[in-house]
Amino acid sequence: MNHDKILILDFGSQVTQLIARRVREAHVYCEVHPCDVSSEWVRAYAADGRLKGIILSGSHASVYEVDDRAPDAVFELGVPVLGICYGMQTMAQQLGGKVQGSNVREFGYAEVRARGHTALLKDIADFHTPEGHGMLKVWMSHGDKVVELPPGFKLMASTDACPIAGMADETRRFYGVQFHPEVTHTVQGRAILERFVLDICGATPDWIMRDHIEEAVQAIRAQVGDEEVLLGLSGGVDSSVAAALIHRAIGEQLTCVFVDHGLLRLNEADMVMDMFAGKLHAKVIRVDASDLFLRELAGVTDPEAKRKIIGRLFVDVFKAEAEKLKAARPGSKGIQWLAQGTIYPDVIESGGAKSKKAVTIKSHHNVGGLPEQLGLKLLEPLRDLFKDEVRELGVALGLPHDMVYRHPFPGPGLGVRILGEVKKEYADLLRRADAIFIEELRSTIEPHSGKPWYDLVSQAFAVFLPVKSVGVMGDGRTYDYVVALRAVQTSDFMTADWAELPYSLLKRVSSRIINEVRGINRVTYDVSSKPPATIEWE
Repeated sequence: MNHDKILILDFGSQVTQLIARRVREAHVYCEVHPCDVSSEWVRAYAADGRLKGIILSGSHASVYEVDDRAPDAVFELGVPVLGICYGMQTMAQQLGGKVQGSNVREFGYAEVRARGHTALLKDIADFHTPEGHGMLKVWMSHGDKVVELPPGFKLMASTDACPIAGMADETRRFYGVQFHPEVTHTVQGRAILERFVLDICGATPDWIMRDHIEEAVQAIRAQVGDEEVLLGLSGGVDSSVAAALIHRAIGEQLTCVFVDHGLLRLNEADMVMDMFAGKLHAKVIRVDASDLFLRELAGVTDPEAKRKIIGRLFVDVFKAEAEKLKAARPGSKGIQWLAQGTIYPDVIESGGAKSKKAVTIKSHHNVGGLPEQLGLKLLEPLRDLFKDEVRELGVALGLPHDMVYRHPFPGPGLGVRILGEVKKEYADLLRRADAIFIEELRSTIEPHSGKPWYDLVSQAFAVFLPVKSVGVMGDGRTYDYVVALRAVQTSDFMTADWAELPYSLLKRVSSRIINEVRGINRVTYDVSSKPPATIEWE
Protein backbone atom coordinates (compact mmCIF):
# COMPACT_ATOMS: atom_id res chain seq x y z
CA MET A 1 0.00 0.00 0.00
CA ASN A 2 1.19 3.46 -0.90
CA HIS A 3 0.08 5.37 2.19
CA ASP A 4 1.97 7.43 4.72
CA LYS A 5 2.10 5.48 7.98
CA ILE A 6 2.47 5.90 11.71
CA LEU A 7 4.19 3.20 13.75
CA ILE A 8 2.70 2.46 17.19
CA LEU A 9 4.92 0.47 19.54
CA ASP A 10 2.89 -1.46 22.09
CA PHE A 11 4.23 -1.76 25.63
CA GLY A 12 1.24 -3.79 26.79
CA SER A 13 -1.53 -1.30 27.53
CA GLN A 14 -5.08 -2.62 27.23
CA VAL A 15 -5.98 0.55 25.30
CA THR A 16 -3.16 0.57 22.75
CA GLN A 17 -5.54 -0.24 19.94
CA LEU A 18 -7.48 2.93 20.75
CA ILE A 19 -4.41 4.92 19.72
CA ALA A 20 -4.50 3.19 16.36
CA ARG A 21 -8.23 3.80 16.00
CA ARG A 22 -7.82 7.50 16.63
CA VAL A 23 -5.03 7.70 14.05
CA ARG A 24 -7.16 5.81 11.52
CA GLU A 25 -10.09 8.13 12.26
CA ALA A 26 -7.80 10.92 11.09
CA HIS A 27 -7.59 8.92 7.82
CA VAL A 28 -3.93 8.08 8.34
CA TYR A 29 -2.73 4.48 8.07
CA CYS A 30 -0.95 3.06 11.11
CA GLU A 31 0.21 -0.28 12.49
CA VAL A 32 0.73 -1.63 16.00
CA HIS A 33 3.84 -3.70 16.69
CA PRO A 34 5.39 -5.03 19.92
CA CYS A 35 7.81 -2.69 21.68
CA ASP A 36 10.58 -5.30 21.63
CA VAL A 37 11.21 -5.09 17.88
CA SER A 38 14.86 -4.39 17.11
CA SER A 39 16.40 -1.15 15.91
CA GLU A 40 17.22 -2.96 12.67
CA TRP A 41 13.52 -3.82 12.26
CA VAL A 42 12.52 -0.19 12.86
CA ARG A 43 15.04 1.08 10.29
CA ALA A 44 13.82 -1.48 7.75
CA TYR A 45 10.20 -0.44 8.47
CA ALA A 46 11.14 3.16 7.73
CA ALA A 47 13.23 2.36 4.66
CA ASP A 48 10.43 2.99 2.15
CA GLY A 49 10.18 6.61 3.28
CA ARG A 50 6.50 6.36 4.23
CA LEU A 51 7.01 6.36 8.01
CA LYS A 52 5.97 9.80 9.24
CA GLY A 53 5.97 9.35 13.01
CA ILE A 54 6.10 6.96 15.96
CA ILE A 55 3.83 6.67 19.01
CA LEU A 56 4.90 4.84 22.17
CA SER A 57 1.96 3.34 24.09
CA GLY A 58 1.21 3.01 27.78
CA SER A 59 1.84 -0.07 29.93
CA HIS A 60 0.81 -1.68 33.20
CA ALA A 61 4.52 -1.94 34.14
CA SER A 62 7.09 0.44 35.65
CA VAL A 63 10.11 1.55 33.60
CA TYR A 64 12.47 0.86 36.50
CA GLU A 65 11.15 -2.69 37.02
CA VAL A 66 11.13 -4.08 33.46
CA ASP A 67 13.49 -4.04 30.50
CA ASP A 68 10.86 -2.83 28.00
CA ARG A 69 12.26 0.19 26.20
CA ALA A 70 11.89 1.77 22.81
CA PRO A 71 14.46 0.64 20.24
CA ASP A 72 17.23 3.25 19.98
CA ALA A 73 16.39 3.74 16.29
CA VAL A 74 13.09 5.36 17.31
CA PHE A 75 15.01 8.42 18.48
CA GLU A 76 17.54 8.33 15.63
CA LEU A 77 15.31 8.30 12.53
CA GLY A 78 14.50 12.00 12.63
CA VAL A 79 10.72 11.47 12.65
CA PRO A 80 8.41 12.91 15.34
CA VAL A 81 7.80 10.72 18.41
CA LEU A 82 4.90 10.89 20.87
CA GLY A 83 5.14 9.01 24.17
CA ILE A 84 1.91 8.29 26.06
CA CYS A 85 2.01 7.45 29.81
CA TYR A 86 4.64 4.66 30.02
CA GLY A 87 5.75 5.78 26.55
CA MET A 88 6.58 9.22 27.94
CA GLN A 89 8.36 7.68 30.91
CA THR A 90 10.58 5.40 28.83
CA MET A 91 11.32 8.31 26.50
CA ALA A 92 12.38 10.40 29.48
CA GLN A 93 14.53 7.66 31.00
CA GLN A 94 16.17 6.63 27.73
CA LEU A 95 17.03 10.23 26.82
CA GLY A 96 18.59 11.15 30.17
CA GLY A 97 15.67 12.08 32.41
CA LYS A 98 14.50 10.40 35.60
CA VAL A 99 11.38 8.43 36.54
CA GLN A 100 10.31 7.31 39.98
CA GLY A 101 7.27 6.00 41.84
CA SER A 102 4.79 8.55 43.16
CA ASN A 103 3.19 8.75 46.58
CA VAL A 104 0.03 10.05 44.94
CA ARG A 105 -1.28 7.90 42.10
CA GLU A 106 -3.67 9.28 39.49
CA PHE A 107 -6.37 7.00 38.07
CA GLY A 108 -9.32 8.57 36.29
CA TYR A 109 -10.34 12.16 35.69
CA ALA A 110 -7.77 14.92 36.06
CA GLU A 111 -7.35 18.52 34.98
CA VAL A 112 -4.03 19.33 33.34
CA ARG A 113 -2.56 22.78 32.91
CA ALA A 114 -0.96 23.31 29.52
CA ARG A 115 2.26 25.25 30.06
CA GLY A 116 4.03 27.15 27.31
CA HIS A 117 3.05 27.12 23.67
CA THR A 118 4.21 23.86 22.14
CA ALA A 119 3.17 22.76 18.68
CA LEU A 120 1.28 19.83 20.19
CA LEU A 121 -0.99 21.72 22.60
CA LYS A 122 -1.09 25.26 21.25
CA ASP A 123 -4.67 26.65 21.30
CA ILE A 124 -6.08 23.31 22.53
CA ALA A 125 -7.94 23.69 25.84
CA ASP A 126 -11.22 22.75 27.49
CA PHE A 127 -11.39 25.87 29.65
CA HIS A 128 -9.23 28.68 31.04
CA THR A 129 -8.54 29.61 34.65
CA PRO A 130 -9.13 33.17 35.87
CA GLU A 131 -5.38 33.67 35.41
CA GLY A 132 -5.74 32.70 31.73
CA HIS A 133 -4.11 29.26 31.94
CA GLY A 134 -5.37 26.72 29.40
CA MET A 135 -6.73 23.57 31.08
CA LEU A 136 -7.38 20.11 29.68
CA LYS A 137 -9.87 17.55 31.03
CA VAL A 138 -8.01 14.25 30.72
CA TRP A 139 -7.90 10.62 31.83
CA MET A 140 -4.88 9.56 33.89
CA SER A 141 -3.75 6.04 34.78
CA HIS A 142 -0.32 6.02 36.40
CA GLY A 143 1.56 5.42 39.62
CA ASP A 144 4.99 6.55 38.38
CA LYS A 145 6.02 9.96 37.11
CA VAL A 146 8.84 11.79 35.39
CA VAL A 147 10.70 13.80 38.03
CA GLU A 148 13.56 15.14 35.91
CA LEU A 149 13.33 16.27 32.29
CA PRO A 150 15.83 14.89 29.76
CA PRO A 151 18.30 17.40 28.27
CA GLY A 152 16.68 19.52 25.57
CA PHE A 153 13.11 19.07 26.87
CA LYS A 154 10.84 21.72 28.37
CA LEU A 155 7.76 21.44 30.55
CA MET A 156 4.55 21.15 28.49
CA ALA A 157 1.83 20.25 31.04
CA SER A 158 1.35 19.64 34.75
CA THR A 159 -1.11 18.73 37.51
CA ASP A 160 -0.81 19.27 41.26
CA ALA A 161 0.01 15.58 41.74
CA CYS A 162 2.22 15.31 38.64
CA PRO A 163 4.38 18.40 38.06
CA ILE A 164 5.66 16.96 34.75
CA ALA A 165 2.50 15.74 33.00
CA GLY A 166 3.83 16.65 29.57
CA MET A 167 7.20 17.43 28.03
CA ALA A 168 8.50 18.51 24.65
CA ASP A 169 11.73 18.77 22.70
CA GLU A 170 10.51 20.75 19.72
CA THR A 171 13.87 20.76 17.98
CA ARG A 172 13.69 16.98 17.58
CA ARG A 173 9.87 16.94 17.59
CA PHE A 174 9.70 14.61 20.59
CA TYR A 175 6.62 14.92 22.81
CA GLY A 176 5.41 13.10 25.89
CA VAL A 177 2.10 13.21 27.77
CA GLN A 178 1.38 11.43 31.04
CA PHE A 179 -2.36 11.31 30.32
CA HIS A 180 -4.14 9.18 27.71
CA PRO A 181 -5.36 11.18 24.68
CA GLU A 182 -6.63 7.99 23.01
CA VAL A 183 -9.54 7.41 25.43
CA THR A 184 -12.82 9.27 25.05
CA HIS A 185 -12.57 10.57 28.63
CA THR A 186 -9.81 12.94 27.46
CA VAL A 187 -12.06 15.54 25.87
CA GLN A 188 -9.47 17.02 23.49
CA GLY A 189 -7.74 13.69 22.91
CA ARG A 190 -8.72 13.40 19.27
CA ALA A 191 -7.59 16.98 18.57
CA ILE A 192 -4.23 16.29 20.24
CA LEU A 193 -3.60 13.10 18.25
CA GLU A 194 -4.72 14.73 15.01
CA ARG A 195 -2.38 17.63 15.74
CA PHE A 196 0.51 15.20 16.15
CA VAL A 197 -0.29 12.99 13.15
CA LEU A 198 -1.44 15.58 10.62
CA ASP A 199 0.42 18.74 11.56
CA ILE A 200 3.61 17.67 13.33
CA CYS A 201 4.18 14.45 11.37
CA GLY A 202 2.71 15.83 8.16
CA ALA A 203 1.02 12.55 7.24
CA THR A 204 -1.34 12.60 4.27
CA PRO A 205 -4.94 11.72 5.32
CA ASP A 206 -5.69 9.35 2.43
CA TRP A 207 -6.75 6.18 4.31
CA ILE A 208 -10.40 6.05 3.14
CA MET A 209 -12.46 2.86 2.89
CA ARG A 210 -14.28 3.54 -0.37
CA ASP A 211 -10.88 4.04 -2.00
CA HIS A 212 -9.48 0.98 -0.24
CA ILE A 213 -11.76 -1.46 -2.11
CA GLU A 214 -9.77 -1.47 -5.34
CA GLU A 215 -6.52 -1.63 -3.39
CA ALA A 216 -7.79 -4.66 -1.44
CA VAL A 217 -9.20 -6.34 -4.55
CA GLN A 218 -5.85 -6.09 -6.33
CA ALA A 219 -4.04 -7.44 -3.26
CA ILE A 220 -6.38 -10.46 -3.07
CA ARG A 221 -5.98 -11.22 -6.77
CA ALA A 222 -2.19 -10.98 -6.50
CA GLN A 223 -2.14 -13.23 -3.43
CA VAL A 224 -4.57 -15.88 -4.66
CA GLY A 225 -3.84 -15.98 -8.38
CA ASP A 226 -5.91 -18.69 -10.09
CA GLU A 227 -6.33 -20.79 -6.93
CA GLU A 228 -9.57 -21.37 -5.07
CA VAL A 229 -10.63 -20.02 -1.69
CA LEU A 230 -12.80 -21.51 1.04
CA LEU A 231 -14.34 -18.97 3.40
CA GLY A 232 -15.95 -19.63 6.74
CA LEU A 233 -19.11 -17.57 6.66
CA SER A 234 -20.54 -17.05 10.14
CA GLY A 235 -23.18 -14.44 9.36
CA GLY A 236 -21.40 -11.82 11.45
CA VAL A 237 -20.21 -8.49 10.06
CA ASP A 238 -16.56 -9.47 9.66
CA SER A 239 -17.00 -12.71 7.71
CA SER A 240 -19.82 -11.17 5.65
CA VAL A 241 -17.70 -8.22 4.55
CA ALA A 242 -14.74 -10.54 3.90
CA ALA A 243 -16.97 -12.71 1.71
CA ALA A 244 -18.30 -9.73 -0.25
CA LEU A 245 -14.79 -8.33 -0.76
CA ILE A 246 -13.25 -11.63 -1.86
CA HIS A 247 -16.22 -12.34 -4.14
CA ARG A 248 -15.69 -8.92 -5.71
CA ALA A 249 -12.05 -9.87 -6.33
CA ILE A 250 -12.20 -13.47 -7.57
CA GLY A 251 -15.87 -14.37 -8.14
CA GLU A 252 -16.36 -18.08 -8.78
CA GLN A 253 -13.00 -18.96 -7.25
CA LEU A 254 -14.61 -18.38 -3.84
CA THR A 255 -16.67 -21.02 -2.10
CA CYS A 256 -18.28 -20.03 1.20
CA VAL A 257 -18.97 -22.59 3.89
CA PHE A 258 -21.68 -21.49 6.26
CA VAL A 259 -21.54 -23.55 9.43
CA ASP A 260 -24.73 -23.68 11.46
CA HIS A 261 -23.38 -24.69 14.85
CA GLY A 262 -26.75 -24.50 16.52
CA LEU A 263 -25.72 -21.36 18.40
CA LEU A 264 -26.90 -18.68 15.98
CA ARG A 265 -29.57 -16.04 16.51
CA LEU A 266 -33.19 -16.65 15.53
CA ASN A 267 -33.61 -17.23 11.76
CA GLU A 268 -30.02 -16.12 11.17
CA ALA A 269 -29.06 -19.10 9.00
CA ASP A 270 -31.85 -18.42 6.51
CA MET A 271 -30.99 -14.72 6.39
CA VAL A 272 -27.34 -15.46 5.58
CA MET A 273 -28.23 -17.87 2.79
CA ASP A 274 -30.72 -15.42 1.29
CA MET A 275 -28.15 -12.62 1.19
CA PHE A 276 -25.09 -14.45 -0.11
CA ALA A 277 -26.52 -17.25 -2.22
CA GLY A 278 -29.69 -15.42 -3.23
CA LYS A 279 -28.62 -11.80 -3.75
CA LEU A 280 -24.83 -11.86 -4.23
CA HIS A 281 -24.96 -15.17 -6.15
CA ALA A 282 -21.93 -16.49 -4.31
CA LYS A 283 -21.29 -20.22 -3.97
CA VAL A 284 -22.38 -21.09 -0.43
CA ILE A 285 -22.36 -24.56 1.13
CA ARG A 286 -24.58 -24.76 4.20
CA VAL A 287 -23.40 -27.27 6.77
CA ASP A 288 -25.68 -28.20 9.66
CA ALA A 289 -23.13 -29.14 12.31
CA SER A 290 -25.29 -28.30 15.32
CA ASP A 291 -25.35 -31.87 16.62
CA LEU A 292 -21.54 -32.08 16.43
CA PHE A 293 -20.97 -28.80 18.27
CA LEU A 294 -23.55 -29.47 20.98
CA ARG A 295 -22.22 -32.97 21.52
CA GLU A 296 -18.64 -31.74 21.96
CA LEU A 297 -19.77 -28.95 24.29
CA ALA A 298 -21.77 -31.26 26.53
CA GLY A 299 -20.59 -31.03 30.14
CA VAL A 300 -18.12 -28.19 29.42
CA THR A 301 -18.58 -25.13 31.63
CA ASP A 302 -15.30 -23.18 31.41
CA PRO A 303 -15.63 -20.19 28.99
CA GLU A 304 -12.14 -20.54 27.52
CA ALA A 305 -12.63 -24.28 27.05
CA LYS A 306 -15.88 -23.62 25.20
CA ARG A 307 -14.20 -21.07 22.93
CA LYS A 308 -11.37 -23.47 22.12
CA ILE A 309 -13.75 -26.34 21.35
CA ILE A 310 -15.80 -24.17 19.02
CA GLY A 311 -12.66 -22.89 17.28
CA ARG A 312 -11.31 -26.43 16.84
CA LEU A 313 -14.58 -27.70 15.43
CA PHE A 314 -14.76 -24.88 12.92
CA VAL A 315 -11.35 -25.93 11.61
CA ASP A 316 -12.45 -29.58 11.51
CA VAL A 317 -15.57 -28.72 9.50
CA PHE A 318 -13.61 -26.55 7.07
CA LYS A 319 -11.08 -29.32 6.58
CA ALA A 320 -13.83 -31.85 5.85
CA GLU A 321 -15.50 -29.54 3.34
CA ALA A 322 -12.19 -28.81 1.62
CA GLU A 323 -11.53 -32.52 1.25
CA LYS A 324 -15.01 -33.04 -0.20
CA LEU A 325 -14.50 -30.28 -2.74
CA LYS A 326 -11.10 -31.65 -3.70
CA ALA A 327 -12.49 -35.16 -4.12
CA ALA A 328 -15.32 -33.83 -6.30
CA ARG A 329 -12.79 -32.37 -8.78
CA PRO A 330 -9.90 -34.85 -8.89
CA GLY A 331 -8.17 -33.15 -11.81
CA SER A 332 -8.07 -29.68 -10.28
CA LYS A 333 -5.93 -28.06 -7.62
CA GLY A 334 -8.94 -27.84 -5.34
CA ILE A 335 -9.14 -25.43 -2.45
CA GLN A 336 -5.77 -23.87 -1.61
CA TRP A 337 -6.82 -21.03 0.70
CA LEU A 338 -8.96 -20.62 3.80
CA ALA A 339 -10.31 -17.09 4.23
CA GLN A 340 -11.24 -15.68 7.62
CA GLY A 341 -12.81 -12.46 8.85
CA THR A 342 -9.96 -11.69 11.25
CA ILE A 343 -9.84 -7.97 12.04
CA TYR A 344 -7.09 -5.82 13.52
CA PRO A 345 -8.24 -5.82 17.18
CA ASP A 346 -8.09 -9.64 17.09
CA VAL A 347 -4.54 -9.49 15.79
CA ILE A 348 -3.45 -6.88 18.34
CA GLU A 349 -5.01 -8.65 21.33
CA SER A 350 -3.74 -12.10 20.38
CA GLY A 351 -0.31 -10.75 19.45
CA GLY A 352 -0.05 -8.93 22.73
CA ALA A 353 -0.88 -12.10 24.61
CA LYS A 354 1.83 -14.01 22.73
CA SER A 355 4.47 -11.38 23.43
CA LYS A 356 3.46 -11.31 27.13
CA LYS A 357 3.20 -7.50 26.88
CA ALA A 358 -0.53 -7.46 27.58
CA VAL A 359 -2.84 -9.46 29.78
CA THR A 360 -5.06 -11.91 27.87
CA ILE A 361 -8.74 -11.10 28.44
CA LYS A 362 -10.07 -13.79 26.11
CA SER A 363 -8.84 -15.81 23.16
CA HIS A 364 -10.01 -15.32 19.58
CA HIS A 365 -10.78 -18.54 17.72
CA ASN A 366 -10.01 -17.04 14.30
CA VAL A 367 -6.48 -15.81 15.01
CA GLY A 368 -3.15 -17.55 14.92
CA GLY A 369 -3.19 -19.32 11.58
CA LEU A 370 -4.39 -22.82 10.82
CA PRO A 371 -3.09 -26.16 12.03
CA GLU A 372 -0.59 -27.58 9.57
CA GLN A 373 -2.75 -30.65 9.00
CA LEU A 374 -5.41 -28.46 7.38
CA GLY A 375 -3.13 -28.00 4.40
CA LEU A 376 -4.54 -24.59 3.43
CA LYS A 377 -2.94 -21.18 3.17
CA LEU A 378 -4.51 -18.36 5.15
CA LEU A 379 -6.26 -15.38 3.52
CA GLU A 380 -7.29 -12.57 5.91
CA PRO A 381 -8.25 -9.52 3.83
CA LEU A 382 -9.59 -7.55 6.82
CA ARG A 383 -6.75 -8.17 9.27
CA ASP A 384 -5.54 -4.55 9.00
CA LEU A 385 -8.98 -3.00 9.64
CA PHE A 386 -10.87 -1.96 12.75
CA LYS A 387 -14.56 -2.79 13.15
CA ASP A 388 -15.76 0.68 12.14
CA GLU A 389 -13.59 0.47 9.02
CA VAL A 390 -15.01 -2.97 8.22
CA ARG A 391 -18.54 -1.55 8.44
CA GLU A 392 -17.63 1.36 6.14
CA LEU A 393 -16.12 -1.09 3.69
CA GLY A 394 -19.24 -3.30 3.80
CA VAL A 395 -21.54 -0.41 2.92
CA ALA A 396 -19.17 0.65 0.12
CA LEU A 397 -19.33 -2.94 -1.20
CA GLY A 398 -23.13 -2.76 -1.35
CA LEU A 399 -24.11 -4.87 1.65
CA PRO A 400 -27.35 -3.79 3.37
CA HIS A 401 -26.91 -1.16 6.07
CA ASP A 402 -28.93 -3.23 8.57
CA MET A 403 -26.62 -6.22 8.10
CA VAL A 404 -23.40 -4.25 8.30
CA TYR A 405 -24.44 -2.23 11.34
CA ARG A 406 -25.85 -5.11 13.34
CA HIS A 407 -24.57 -5.26 16.87
CA PRO A 408 -21.42 -7.35 17.37
CA PHE A 409 -21.99 -11.08 17.75
CA PRO A 410 -19.21 -13.27 19.18
CA GLY A 411 -17.64 -15.96 17.00
CA PRO A 412 -18.72 -18.72 19.43
CA GLY A 413 -22.26 -17.36 19.17
CA LEU A 414 -24.71 -18.19 21.92
CA GLY A 415 -22.09 -20.57 23.31
CA VAL A 416 -20.68 -17.72 25.39
CA ARG A 417 -24.08 -16.21 26.16
CA ILE A 418 -25.24 -19.40 27.84
CA LEU A 419 -23.45 -19.47 31.17
CA GLY A 420 -21.97 -22.83 32.04
CA GLU A 421 -22.90 -25.90 30.04
CA VAL A 422 -24.42 -25.40 26.59
CA LYS A 423 -27.58 -27.38 25.83
CA LYS A 424 -29.97 -27.24 22.89
CA GLU A 425 -32.85 -26.48 25.24
CA TYR A 426 -31.00 -23.47 26.61
CA ALA A 427 -30.07 -22.21 23.14
CA ASP A 428 -33.67 -22.47 21.92
CA LEU A 429 -34.96 -20.48 24.89
CA LEU A 430 -32.22 -17.88 24.63
CA ARG A 431 -32.55 -17.17 20.91
CA ARG A 432 -36.29 -16.50 21.30
CA ALA A 433 -35.77 -14.21 24.29
CA ASP A 434 -32.94 -12.40 22.49
CA ALA A 435 -35.08 -11.88 19.37
CA ILE A 436 -37.84 -10.26 21.45
CA PHE A 437 -35.34 -7.90 23.09
CA ILE A 438 -33.85 -6.84 19.74
CA GLU A 439 -37.28 -6.47 18.13
CA GLU A 440 -38.43 -4.11 20.88
CA LEU A 441 -35.19 -2.09 20.68
CA ARG A 442 -35.69 -1.67 16.93
CA SER A 443 -39.34 -0.63 17.25
CA THR A 444 -39.05 1.73 20.23
CA ILE A 445 -38.16 5.31 19.27
CA GLU A 446 -36.24 7.54 21.66
CA PRO A 447 -38.19 10.84 21.42
CA HIS A 448 -35.32 13.36 21.70
CA SER A 449 -33.19 11.85 18.92
CA GLY A 450 -35.98 10.32 16.88
CA LYS A 451 -33.90 7.16 16.53
CA PRO A 452 -34.76 3.61 17.56
CA TRP A 453 -33.07 2.46 20.75
CA TYR A 454 -31.29 -0.25 18.75
CA ASP A 455 -29.26 2.47 17.02
CA LEU A 456 -28.56 4.28 20.30
CA VAL A 457 -26.99 1.31 22.05
CA SER A 458 -23.75 -0.22 20.82
CA GLN A 459 -24.50 -3.82 21.74
CA ALA A 460 -27.57 -5.52 23.18
CA PHE A 461 -28.38 -9.15 23.84
CA ALA A 462 -29.86 -11.65 26.27
CA VAL A 463 -27.85 -14.01 28.47
CA PHE A 464 -29.12 -17.40 29.68
CA LEU A 465 -28.53 -18.09 33.36
CA PRO A 466 -28.46 -21.78 34.32
CA VAL A 467 -30.53 -21.25 37.44
CA LYS A 468 -34.22 -21.63 38.14
CA SER A 469 -36.44 -19.36 40.17
CA VAL A 470 -39.93 -19.69 41.59
CA GLY A 471 -42.71 -17.83 39.83
CA VAL A 472 -46.45 -17.81 39.56
CA MET A 473 -48.61 -17.82 36.43
CA GLY A 474 -52.35 -17.80 36.85
CA ASP A 475 -53.02 -19.89 39.91
CA GLY A 476 -50.02 -22.14 39.36
CA ARG A 477 -46.48 -22.20 40.66
CA THR A 478 -43.64 -22.19 38.13
CA TYR A 479 -40.00 -23.12 38.53
CA ASP A 480 -38.28 -21.89 35.38
CA TYR A 481 -35.10 -20.31 34.04
CA VAL A 482 -33.78 -16.75 34.22
CA VAL A 483 -32.41 -14.51 31.44
CA ALA A 484 -30.45 -11.30 31.87
CA LEU A 485 -30.69 -8.45 29.38
CA ARG A 486 -27.51 -6.57 28.52
CA ALA A 487 -27.30 -3.24 26.62
CA VAL A 488 -24.26 -0.97 26.58
CA GLN A 489 -23.18 2.29 25.04
CA THR A 490 -19.58 2.79 23.96
CA SER A 491 -17.48 4.39 21.27
CA ASP A 492 -14.55 1.99 21.44
CA PHE A 493 -15.68 -1.25 23.20
CA MET A 494 -12.67 -0.97 25.49
CA THR A 495 -14.81 0.88 28.01
CA ALA A 496 -18.62 0.85 28.11
CA ASP A 497 -21.52 2.15 30.19
CA TRP A 498 -24.74 0.23 30.68
CA ALA A 499 -27.54 1.81 28.68
CA GLU A 500 -30.22 3.59 30.68
CA LEU A 501 -33.15 2.12 28.77
CA PRO A 502 -36.62 3.42 29.65
CA TYR A 503 -38.44 1.42 32.31
CA SER A 504 -41.41 1.16 29.97
CA LEU A 505 -39.24 -0.56 27.35
CA LEU A 506 -37.73 -2.97 29.87
CA LYS A 507 -41.18 -3.72 31.25
CA ARG A 508 -42.50 -4.53 27.77
CA VAL A 509 -39.53 -6.75 26.95
CA SER A 510 -39.80 -8.61 30.25
CA SER A 511 -43.54 -9.14 29.86
CA ARG A 512 -43.19 -10.46 26.31
CA ILE A 513 -40.35 -12.84 27.16
CA ILE A 514 -42.14 -14.32 30.17
CA ASN A 515 -45.43 -14.66 28.29
CA GLU A 516 -44.06 -15.84 24.93
CA VAL A 517 -41.06 -18.00 25.89
CA ARG A 518 -42.33 -20.95 27.90
CA GLY A 519 -39.56 -22.00 30.27
CA ILE A 520 -38.47 -18.51 31.37
CA ASN A 521 -40.21 -16.84 34.30
CA ARG A 522 -37.78 -14.11 35.35
CA VAL A 523 -35.93 -11.34 33.48
CA THR A 524 -33.15 -9.18 34.93
CA TYR A 525 -31.25 -6.18 33.54
CA ASP A 526 -27.46 -5.94 33.81
CA VAL A 527 -26.35 -2.53 35.15
CA SER A 528 -22.60 -3.24 35.15
CA SER A 529 -20.18 -1.05 33.22
CA LYS A 530 -16.86 -2.02 31.61
CA PRO A 531 -14.64 -2.01 33.55
CA PRO A 532 -15.00 -3.74 35.97
CA ALA A 533 -17.31 -6.07 34.02
CA THR A 534 -16.77 -7.12 30.42
CA ILE A 535 -19.49 -6.57 27.81
CA GLU A 536 -20.05 -10.28 27.20
CA TRP A 537 -20.65 -12.40 30.28
CA GLU A 538 -18.14 -15.05 29.18
